[in-house]
Amino acid sequence: MTSRKRSGSGSSKRPKEKVVYIYELFFRGEDPSQERRPEYSEFWNEFFLLQPNVEALEGEITKLTSEQFALVKPNLNMIFQKCIEMLDTDHPKRLCNSLQTLCSMFYGIFKKSTADTSYDILNDIFGYEHMDKWMKQLMDHCNRILLGDVPENARFMCLKLLLVLVTGTDNVSQNVLLEYLMMNTLFDAFVKLLSDPTLRAQHGHDIVILLTILVNYRKHEATNPYIVQLSILADELALNGYGQMISQSLIDFCRQYMQSLNNAQSSSWFSSLSNIVGNMFVSDEGCERVQQIKANNGLLLALYEAVHLNRNFITTLSHTQTESSAPPSPSNTLSLTQPVPDLANAPIIDMTQYPTNLLVAVFQYCSIVMQDNKNESSVANLKLCFLILTCISEDQYANSMMHDSNLTFKVMLHRAQMRHRKLNVDRVGKSQPLAATLLDLLVEFIVSHLMKKFPMELYLLCVGVIHRVLCYQKRCRVRLNYPWKELWSALIGLLRFLVNQEQTLVKKCNIFHLSLQVVNIFNLFITYGDTFLATTNSYDELYYELNREEKVFTELHAMVLRYTTMPDCEYKDDVIKLLNALVNILAIVKHFQNKIKEWLAEQGLSTPTEEQILDVVRKNYDLTLKLQDSLDHYDRYAEAPHHTTFFKTMVRDVVADTRKQIYGYVKDAVSTIPEPDAMLTSTSSNS
Repeated sequence: MTSRKRSGSGSSKRPKEKVVYIYELFFRGEDPSQERRPEYSEFWNEFFLLQPNVEALEGEITKLTSEQFALVKPNLNMIFQKCIEMLDTDHPKRLCNSLQTLCSMFYGIFKKSTADTSYDILNDIFGYEHMDKWMKQLMDHCNRILLGDVPENARFMCLKLLLVLVTGTDNVSQNVLLEYLMMNTLFDAFVKLLSDPTLRAQHGHDIVILLTILVNYRKHEATNPYIVQLSILADELALNGYGQMISQSLIDFCRQYMQSLNNAQSSSWFSSLSNIVGNMFVSDEGCERVQQIKANNGLLLALYEAVHLNRNFITTLSHTQTESSAPPSPSNTLSLTQPVPDLANAPIIDMTQYPTNLLVAVFQYCSIVMQDNKNESSVANLKLCFLILTCISEDQYANSMMHDSNLTFKVMLHRAQMRHRKLNVDRVGKSQPLAATLLDLLVEFIVSHLMKKFPMELYLLCVGVIHRVLCYQKRCRVRLNYPWKELWSALIGLLRFLVNQEQTLVKKCNIFHLSLQVVNIFNLFITYGDTFLATTNSYDELYYELNREEKVFTELHAMVLRYTTMPDCEYKDDVIKLLNALVNILAIVKHFQNKIKEWLAEQGLSTPTEEQILDVVRKNYDLTLKLQDSLDHYDRYAEAPHHTTFFKTMVRDVVADTRKQIYGYVKDAVSTIPEPDAMLTSTSSNS
């Protein structure tokens, strides 16, 4: 409770709060609760009626020296113990104040231990002999508060306390207090809160962030119960609630971006989309847009964990995300032999403005993020998007849903304005299966990131997703009605860039591995295209494109031959594989180049039309190709060891950002319960 300046006083000095004065006594080593006066028999009951001062309590803890810590350790333990005991109260004001006091204590202790790494939180501050008992009691009380009939501000503060605990150290796996959350799991409480629409709306964001951080505790070192429980969770209401929290965040981001575009287009400051994007995506970590992208890292990481760990979660991807909606209708009992659900009566959903389901939101979000490639935060965020798409593209149900011709969407994919092309507005508004939208997104990335600071890892992930989608189409004989020429042109353009920039890129990365992945996609079309291309004309167009761009493949072959003769080439294995992979493409080019020359000589022509070349192609399929193995094989995604460092860094950033946000909430949280009349009697006439 704050003290107020006396009426009529001319002094502007603010009197010290009662609770601050009591903190000072405790941290001087005194124990005001043991005063021999009748009014102190109810000290703790009255103490927890006072509004905590978070900054003051944190300050008292952080300024303690090693010698002072030893002196006040009994008092610190006593306050901690009394806070936990008070969690059993039915008094809403005392309950909230004890939770807020615990938040302040843990925050201050973590801050102190970070500044001075010599402190052992369990031993030096609390002591091993008490901590097991106290933390078990704390987790039991948290479980009761989360699920019980308590004021919402108590549940709110309880979740903030848990967030303070899990974000105590930058490296979540070094947070020793998380062992108690592993031994006394709160997973079932989180699931029940996510399943309740009202409670989810109030607390869902905190719960999803908590689960995400807890899942990453010693992820590859020991058994983590949160990983196990999340991977087998089959509660459709909870999974749908989990997905809703993520989709709401991404949809809000897309909506803000659209509003920014609309505002910019109506302003005289901007004359073109390129100017808009240039002003919105400045290579500055402090830029508002970059901060907005970073703010989504936590929920984007939550989406990754869900699609990576839980196959049942895939059913929520295409479900319209509204608070009043029912859970996804498809059964969560999935198998590779499961038939595609009957979606014949599914409506065509207009998505030209804002997405309303999770997968559409992810696609639109990716199209926005990929326009900014000048800072590490956006690149890391985009890599996480591609890893999510990789997991989705490996899933049988996700593919069946994305390829279903009866489930179509209009998706607003944002495209970067570039000098050498005009935006095709018609394609933006086309209603199509989500697999076609995914390919549009990947093609857009390929054509818009050919730059000197070449993002090799992102290209490998992008091409990998394309390969997985095509493997599904070949395996299930799905004929997607898609303008494949755009994909082929984008991939050939990528090969051309790699050949032209060979001298620069080969010093930095393995361009032969990426070239091999691209060439094998063409080989997949050549060898198995009859199983998934929608029309026979598609084959003709493929061979036409290979011949039209024969110079690219010829130069690529010449480059590869050069490196086969270099004894010190560190990428020799991939060079040899690429040389063998080019055999069929070169045979096709040579065969049809000869046929075209013969036809031109017969017709006395020098410049044939596209239709004339296509006619020559249709009449001359009499060539023998080499059968290549494993074109439809890929190594299934595995997080470790390739991406372990990336995720440690990502989790560290999420932890640090969450810690900053939580401190603001805890510091400013004031109970909505009216201030009681009871006050602690002054222990000093000067207080």
